[in-house]
Amino acid sequence: FAELHAAVPGLPLASSRLLPGVVLRRDFAVYCPADGQLRALLVTEPLRPALTAPGVEFVVDSEGQYQASLRWITDRTEALMKRLQSNNVKLLLSSVKQEEVVIYYAKLYGVSVVECLSAEEMALIREITGVSPYTPFGDNTDREIAETAVVTFCQPLLLVSKRCVHIGLSSVCAFQPHCLILCGPVDAVNEQHAAALQEAFTMLQQLFKTVHQ
Repeated sequence: FAELHAAVPGLPLASSRLLPGVVLRRDFAVYCPADGQLRALLVTEPLRPALTAPGVEFVVDSEGQYQASLRWITDRTEALMKRLQSNNVKLLLSSVKQEEVVIYYAKLYGVSVVECLSAEEMALIREITGVSPYTPFGDNTDREIAETAVVTFCQPLLLVSKRCVHIGLSSVCAFQPHCLILCGPVDAVNEQHAAALQEAFTMLQQLFKTVHQ
């Protein structure tokens, strides 16, 4: 319930509404409008390739080697973004903050990016889509991108002064996510209404569970 409702203070209760899909309470790091069905990639680590493996020392003997290393990183990042574009991946959902080079090439190749998603938000998206996060392997940009989520829409959403991300996810189960936009004059009223609704949903869950048994 915490990930499927958003409290908006400063508006009358009558402004409350139910929206299909999921509302992520953060702004796009990059937003590239896209029409029709698209695909999203879940990531839990930086997409910018590392120069060495963890625990391995990387020694640079000259400025030339350092610049060559930066070019290698840039080329691998661009190659990955090209592959995402060719696979119709138009959205990156990341639990970590991505490097500026990733943001630059995402914008260049028309890939929207949402960063710093919580563990709970990532778990909800995985439950809905059945997709596991993508794990890049160093400079292996030819690795198959096997698991992507189907996204029916992806757009910004403004809740008073808070910029959010509103996405529709194709569900692999009977659960069809909707998000409750709960409005009220002040935070305390919203908290009371949210608590009452959560208790009502819990009661309904128990009721249907008992009937099923």
